[in-house]
Amino acid sequence: MADTEEKKIVEQQEEEVESPDVHFEPIVKLEEVEVKTNEENEEVLFKMRAKLFRYSKDTKEWKERGTGDVKFLKHKESKKIRLLMRRDKTLKVCANHYVDSLMKLSPNVGSDRSWVWNVTADVSDGTPQAETLAIRFANSENANLFKEKFEEVQKLNEELREEDEKEKDEKKEDA
Repeated sequence: MADTEEKKIVEQQEEEVESPDVHFEPIVKLEEVEVKTNEENEEVLFKMRAKLFRYSKDTKEWKERGTGDVKFLKHKESKKIRLLMRRDKTLKVCANHYVDSLMKLSPNVGSDRSWVWNVTADVSDGTPQAETLAIRFANSENANLFKEKFEEVQKLNEELREEDEKEKDEKKEDA
């Protein structure tokens, strides 16, 4: 007799657990917020997934900055091109700098799918600071595509800088 009563109690508990029909109304209503990334006035010239590292001079080792899409963005008004990389899930900026002609992209020791370069002013942490960065791709083909685009962007930015200097010189002569 006690056995059947225990079975009934267990069955009732199972029924209660199986069909929870609970609905909660939200206490606070949130408005949708438009997020500005400062990429709205820029055109994407190149985009590829990669992993970024920075060299720490203090510990003399490479530290991972993040994994995500590395992009070359061309500003629609100034025409300057910068390299931008955001981490996958958090979208936090892990590289943000203009690509200039002084940067030398060199192969990373022992790898055909990664490149190393020095940056005079990377502003991914908010303040400009000199960094040594390395980027690694899934395969050597992607790494070579990045190198080609990096060098092309360097030339475009250099041509733009030279045009700006000519305009400044012409304005000085006119004055």
